[in-house]
Amino acid sequence: MTKDSIKKGLLLLAEPSVIGDVSFSRSVILLADHNESGSVGFILNKPLDFTVNDLIPDVEASFVVYNGGPVEQDNLYFIHTIPELITDSIEISDGIYWGGDFEVTKQLINNGSVHKDTIRFFLGYSGWTTHQLDEEVEANSWILTKNNFKNQILKTPSIEFWKEKIMELGGEYIIWSNAPENPILN
Repeated sequence: MTKDSIKKGLLLLAEPSVIGDVSFSRSVILLADHNESGSVGFILNKPLDFTVNDLIPDVEASFVVYNGGPVEQDNLYFIHTIPELITDSIEISDGIYWGGDFEVTKQLINNGSVHKDTIRFFLGYSGWTTHQLDEEVEANSWILTKNNFKNQILKTPSIEFWKEKIMELGGEYIIWSNAPENPILN
């Protein structure tokens, strides 16, 4: 895919050469929005040592919170697959939604109507200014790929996600899938 085909709903895979970048090394990002003003995405494979209950005590669930990216890390964001329950959400693509009425969301979680495979919480997000993501794709910092999981993406294990997606690319990428994250450890 080329920079001209960037659109919300795609996955961004950090190029293996993005070494040493604390935020984006081995990241898989779901692109939640892309327009003339910029781009927004959430890192899907960087779980934190927090649960949503740790951050919001009146939410009675131990759903893991993920590092969504380096922007606004003091804010909690969420994506989900249940727009029929969470009102005011925005469709990203293929049955994946962003945000919605948080008070309703808390009630649904507390009464057991929301399962961890239907919602994911993030501290912060990944953001790009106008044309910044286009330039980074052109500079080979990111690999664009379709989200073949569609709305089942929240059920994918996060730990090996980048490695699995890189292996799917085949060719020169296969060797990178088994390389240590820190090349000094090689």
